[in-house]
Amino acid sequence: MTQTAQIAIIGTGFSGLGMAIKLKEAGFHDFVILEQSDDIGGTWHENHYPGCACDVQSALYSFSFEQNPNWTRMFAPQPEIKAYLRHCAEKYGLMKHIQLNTHVAGARWDEKKSAWTIDTCDSPQLWAWMEQNGVKPGDSLDRSDKTLPKFQKLRADILVSGMGGLSTPAYPDIKGIDSFTGTRFHSQNWDHDYDFRGKRVAVIGTGASAIQFVPEIAKDAAQLDLYQRTPPWIMPKPDREIRPLERMLFKKVPQALNAFRQSIYWTLEARVLGFVGNPRILKIGELQARRHIRSQIKDKELRAKVTPDFHFGCKRVLISNNYYPALDQNHVDVLTDGIREVKGNTIVDSKGTERAVDCIVYGTGFKAQEPIPRGMIFGRGGQDLLDAWREGAEAYKGTTVAGFPNFFMLMGPNTGLGHSSMVYMIESQVQYVLDALKKMQHRGWKSVEVKEDAYSQYNASIHAKLGDSVWQTGCKSWYVNENGKNTTLWPGFTWQFRQQTKHFDAPQYLCEQTEVMEQGGEAALAG
Repeated sequence: MTQTAQIAIIGTGFSGLGMAIKLKEAGFHDFVILEQSDDIGGTWHENHYPGCACDVQSALYSFSFEQNPNWTRMFAPQPEIKAYLRHCAEKYGLMKHIQLNTHVAGARWDEKKSAWTIDTCDSPQLWAWMEQNGVKPGDSLDRSDKTLPKFQKLRADILVSGMGGLSTPAYPDIKGIDSFTGTRFHSQNWDHDYDFRGKRVAVIGTGASAIQFVPEIAKDAAQLDLYQRTPPWIMPKPDREIRPLERMLFKKVPQALNAFRQSIYWTLEARVLGFVGNPRILKIGELQARRHIRSQIKDKELRAKVTPDFHFGCKRVLISNNYYPALDQNHVDVLTDGIREVKGNTIVDSKGTERAVDCIVYGTGFKAQEPIPRGMIFGRGGQDLLDAWREGAEAYKGTTVAGFPNFFMLMGPNTGLGHSSMVYMIESQVQYVLDALKKMQHRGWKSVEVKEDAYSQYNASIHAKLGDSVWQTGCKSWYVNENGKNTTLWPGFTWQFRQQTKHFDAPQYLCEQTEVMEQGGEAALAG
């Protein structure tokens, strides 16, 4: 039996929950939220490695309509953020709409019915099948394989993706890695049962996750080998406890918390002047980052290894107070010769040096250039979304794609930030999608699809602005794909994006009337 709903939302992170909350407030109650995990929280449920915390101040990394006076630190740790999201789901009555352990295997636009047909299956069963068959997250599924778990169908008029760009783990392609005889896992799939005490550990990668968990591993490991391809720029982390008196003030005087939030917002917003306006401004940040290295690392050779050779801001700027001290210890080695292969329990670098290890931890991040896997979303004419993105992911206002009616993405292409809170961007997109749904209901539209010319012109303007940004100064980062196209970042102030998404701009869309479809006539296009 096919399940039906007016709206299907994928994911229970900030995007999915934020969308659902605003749907209920606007009177939309016929929706389901599909979550592949066994609990809500999105990335803040999936990522639970030691040291996991937000790198944006807590007061800003939360919904504007549900500000939290109870954060215990300036930069909230993972358990607090996950608890905050559960609080939001429970307070706004979302739990009855959420289907946990539900993997979305694919969604196809049905042109005759003007609706999405979504295939789902039991996540634990699928993951067991994937492990047994050597299939990694993000790989396409061969649906003809009769050993796959049973699939169920869901039909929805509207499909909203809240999956986010950093949801599919990326694994390094290393010769012999599958033959490793020790323990290995990705930072997103942390093995809390593994005891690092007295072990020889190899960490591959030095991204945002690694700089948080490396200091924690270093406390216990007998030897820690950190395989670094490119060192990141790292700034001091202005973290501290939020004192009980402050929390009491925020609780009793919400205006004080909002003023605090606004002060953080405008301070962070000023960074755009360097990223997009005049990259020379970022020299100030680079000098501070260099001082940070000198003040925390005594060994000159190690200082040289961890000092980047690219423009400050070209790759994601990270924040930490304990990463450099962790590296400057006798039992920690930063290795920069790369990995040639893995043989048994040894890692062989490009010079042939072998180092025995008991455990490999992947700090290799996510497939940011493939936010939605191939074989998952099929639009008009059965086109795979990734075929529409041959040159790289793009969307109109980061939200809609030509050829994919009634499909909305939150945290879509070119909505990412290098300077502020993604929750602000998510709320902007939620408002845009909500206005679209209200107009569809009020004007009797069965479907809306962004026009090809509006789609292409918008993306051309985005990439013209990105061309002068610090992100295009030559470094290799997950912001940019193999064609040199920046598919992830928003090239401007966040308030500019909010202005763009304040209202659903119907003249840029093909809007199909419900009445005409029911009469079997030609589709009417509304301006």
